[in-house]
Amino acid sequence: MDSTSKNSPFCLKWPWDVHNQNPKNPLPCTFETPWLFKPFKNLGSGVFNFIQNISKPEPLSPKFNLQSNGGVNQNNTLKLVKKKLTPTEQAELEQSALACALASEKEATVIEFYSPKCRLCNSLVNFVTEVENRNSDWLNIVMADAENDQWLPELLHYDIKYVPCFVLLDKNGRALAKTGVPSSRLHVLAGVSHLLKMRHPQHK
Repeated sequence: MDSTSKNSPFCLKWPWDVHNQNPKNPLPCTFETPWLFKPFKNLGSGVFNFIQNISKPEPLSPKFNLQSNGGVNQNNTLKLVKKKLTPTEQAELEQSALACALASEKEATVIEFYSPKCRLCNSLVNFVTEVENRNSDWLNIVMADAENDQWLPELLHYDIKYVPCFVLLDKNGRALAKTGVPSSRLHVLAGVSHLLKMRHPQHK
């Protein structure tokens, strides 16, 4: 997925930009909560306990291990999955993890759009797991397979044209920022760090 966007570590859209957007120079990020997220959040509390007892979708590639978990330890239960999930089953589990993350009402949720064929995505697995474990008191990280048609509404809404792409949501599911076009692994790490600093609780 290529894009002509600048290699900024992240992108922002301020509330007043909605009224002042220049059609000749559209902003790279669109941050209204998609209609699909509203039923997710409503259903989230109902599936919270269910998600704790199910596994994360089995990766489409044996080398690509999905690690982040939307606030649930899906990494351990992943090992219990014996059959390869269909794209629909995998999307349902990923979307359930998102619903669970939003229902937890933690300070922030990050959606990582990835591709099973993406080497850079694969190289970030341990980093993403470490980040979520270290910040589990206020942060959820969930995965979204950008090649799965079930995520098409979100791909269009957030203008996802490259992977990996991390989108930062607040506790109400409103998108605040996303990482820019990845030029290197370090560039992606810097972008994720900027996202986290935006919502990291200030300890007095």
